[in-house]
Amino acid sequence: MSGPAIGGAVDRTVGSTPAGATGPGTSEGLVVDGLSVSYPASGARAAAVDGVSLRVRPGESYGLVGESGSGKSTLAAALAGVLPDGGRVEHGSIHLDGVDVGGLPERDRRRWRAAAFAMVHQGATSSLDPTVRVGAQVAEACRLQGLSRAAARGRALELLAAVRLPEPAVIARRWPHQLSGGQQQRVGIAAALASRPRLLVLDEPTTGLDAAVAREILDLLQVLRQEISAAVVLISHDLALVARRCDRMGVLYAGCLVEEGRAADLLTAPRHPYTAGLVAAAPAVGVTRRERRLLAIAGQPPAPTERPGGCTFADRCALVDQTCRTREPPLAPVPPLPAVPVPAAVSAPAAVVPPDRLAGPGRRPDAYPDEHTVRCHHSDRTTPHLPAQATEVDDAGPGPGPGPGLGPAPDPRPGLLSVRGLSRGYGRTPVLDGIDLDIGYGEVLGLVGESGSGKTTLARALVGLGPDGPGELRLAGRLLPARLSRRSAEDRRRVQMVFQDPDTTLNPRHSVSTVLRRALVTLRGSGTVTDLAGRVQLGPSLLPLRTARLSGGQKQRVAIGRAFAGEPELVVCDEPVSALDVSVQAVVLELLAAARDTGGVSYLFISHDLAVVGYLADRLAVLYQGQIAEVGPTSAVLSGPHHPYTDSLTGDGVPGQVSGRPDSAGRVGCRFAWTCPHRLDGLCDRVAPPVRLLSGPVGAPAHTVRCHLELSDLPRAASTPLAGSGTRVTRVMPAAAGESVTSGRPVAAETSASPASTGTDASTSTDAGTDTTTLTNGKGVRT
Repeated sequence: MSGPAIGGAVDRTVGSTPAGATGPGTSEGLVVDGLSVSYPASGARAAAVDGVSLRVRPGESYGLVGESGSGKSTLAAALAGVLPDGGRVEHGSIHLDGVDVGGLPERDRRRWRAAAFAMVHQGATSSLDPTVRVGAQVAEACRLQGLSRAAARGRALELLAAVRLPEPAVIARRWPHQLSGGQQQRVGIAAALASRPRLLVLDEPTTGLDAAVAREILDLLQVLRQEISAAVVLISHDLALVARRCDRMGVLYAGCLVEEGRAADLLTAPRHPYTAGLVAAAPAVGVTRRERRLLAIAGQPPAPTERPGGCTFADRCALVDQTCRTREPPLAPVPPLPAVPVPAAVSAPAAVVPPDRLAGPGRRPDAYPDEHTVRCHHSDRTTPHLPAQATEVDDAGPGPGPGPGLGPAPDPRPGLLSVRGLSRGYGRTPVLDGIDLDIGYGEVLGLVGESGSGKTTLARALVGLGPDGPGELRLAGRLLPARLSRRSAEDRRRVQMVFQDPDTTLNPRHSVSTVLRRALVTLRGSGTVTDLAGRVQLGPSLLPLRTARLSGGQKQRVAIGRAFAGEPELVVCDEPVSALDVSVQAVVLELLAAARDTGGVSYLFISHDLAVVGYLADRLAVLYQGQIAEVGPTSAVLSGPHHPYTDSLTGDGVPGQVSGRPDSAGRVGCRFAWTCPHRLDGLCDRVAPPVRLLSGPVGAPAHTVRCHLELSDLPRAASTPLAGSGTRVTRVMPAAAGESVTSGRPVAAETSASPASTGTDASTSTDAGTDTTTLTNGKGVRT
């Protein structure tokens, strides 16, 4: 990698070596043997981790996946030796490079943690002290290695440079709140690597980060772990991430390791029904709901105090028999499966990660090539069969399942929502700049973009929250007041919102029935509380419970039920599934899709996860620093040709400069110019780019890109183009007055004009010799 190395000698002496250990100088990596961890519960002890054994060699990356409550976080805490109050290791051992970590005296264990262990947490914001400058926090970690104050300050700057932060001396003087989410995560990594750890635990390190920043963080970690030859344990609910970044992976269920092997094998040919269920519930980038429906796993994991005898997955498994309920299956090696064809509906889960992306740079395909173990009596099945329809529902009747078709037919009416020239800011900081968008009846418009791009500000503006500003909102042709306080009860009923975290919007003291009843009254909805609960797959037994007692998926379904109480026409969904397990996520996504299929509701669906938004969205808009960089049919946007920024989000583009670019306020030119690997110096950094129209199938929604590049030079996805992307020919649509077109190339005027529409409800023409394109109706359908 470029930049300073992580080098630097560290004293790893941790006191006397326990009996039986080979000493800290060996290179055995991490060895966990029969580890069991329990917590007090109702006068007894409940096992959170039950007999887990695993091994991670130096320089190897090992992924851990499983639903909430499976024991992932408890295992990570046990590895660090920092179990919460009441937590206790009942059995087993943890060795790192031959040292029995659990056998160390407390003083030596603290020295071991400082010298050999590091952890990168999910939320960098929560792990950084807001009252201490970031440079001082990294220097403090260096001081723990015995460095002087001056040496620690110098070492901190080296580490900030090593994690590819621009201008380390400037970054070091900033407070945590002055950094972006990706920059905060890099600071956390720098502090974690201060000791050149032998074991690095990554607990959901990219959750909440946009795709481009997450990829940069993971690329960085991959290079660094190879440089320091650390054993890496990656904890994640993202199966695609684990498949692409880890050599091997283990699947935890109810505290037990139920399957382990090469990541590629487990994702493409799972041998345990639970693993197969996780894969079947996970969306894949480029695979839409028209091509594959998500299947959630029935039921919920057993509570630690109520685990059954026999197989712990028996109550949720479609393959269960009497043996499963009476005899616990051992974790045993399984032979490779023969190449036997399987039905498309069963083999579809393998599409979570394209085969050509399962072996990225730095992977170790030779690590444990034949070691695939499964805890199942029926692992000899070619592919475990999944139930035709399953949900997370406890006792609800069947919900309104998706219709037999591929979604509602196109609505001939004009667009439902029209946004023109929408600009918003906070104080002197502009956030949105001249946004033009249209959403049709029954349409799902996806919105993606990095943190700070303005996605949430746009969502709040549509529902009447946030600051005032220029721009016009129209709902079904009628002017929609910008402020919620000025909107009529009918306007409020027609436009609703589902927030990312239901805990921030649900009163924990109210029962489910109270929340839904109040929504029905306020929004003048029809039907009963029971009817509304059934529509969002909440069983009668949940109605009297307080919302504080519900699971994350149940809370989100309550929030969705509240939003749908008045039968809205437009629902704004701001990261509604980002905090949910993959199986619960599938339930919520299918619930939203069913409401669209049966009721014709429209969505603005915001997400940083391209697989999730691509699964539901008909069209996709890409937001960058307050401007729409690209909008078009989802398949066309993802496959390309597309904007260089979109290319970076899909994981195919070459990363440019890291985050930390100058603020866009008052700057002319393209806002992506500072980070674009395709930048045309003297043009991109000085002249506002035009909005160009890409050709597609007749009748398809318009696909527009805000970029100076020739359309033939726009990047495409590295993999095979997605179905329906269409053949494209170069056409140009000027973005603003003052720009002209010559031979398909925009010639900028001397002054920069405000950006124009992204290609809807407009009639545009070019100079002689170029095409004329007319865009009609609210969806920008070509005619």
